[in-house]
Amino acid sequence: MIVINANEVKPDNRPDDAKLKTLFPKEIIDGGKVMFGTVVIPPKVRVPLKGEGAHEQDEYSYIIRGSIQTGSGGKEYTISAGEATLIPAGEEHWAYNAGDEDCEIVWMLVER
Repeated sequence: MIVINANEVKPDNRPDDAKLKTLFPKEIIDGGKVMFGTVVIPPKVRVPLKGEGAHEQDEYSYIIRGSIQTGSGGKEYTISAGEATLIPAGEEHWAYNAGDEDCEIVWMLVER
């Protein structure tokens, strides 16, 4: 077993003020196909800053706290605490925290 204290992991350097932490990179085990982490998106922050992003992996997310407006696959959604999402590999997406509190998300990127 590998145990990580998320409070001891430094967030990645990002241009958008989101606090993204990769807790388990796929390389943590031989043949790994999953990345796992958290992101905190403060109020009035958009990820990415402009346009849309996409991953080569399927992205699974679970909203722990707050809410987020997001666009994925040409549709817009508002996702709140207690809800989960799946963005298929290659699907362009973005997120914006229009609320007054941080939005905290647990995410996984899974190779097919």
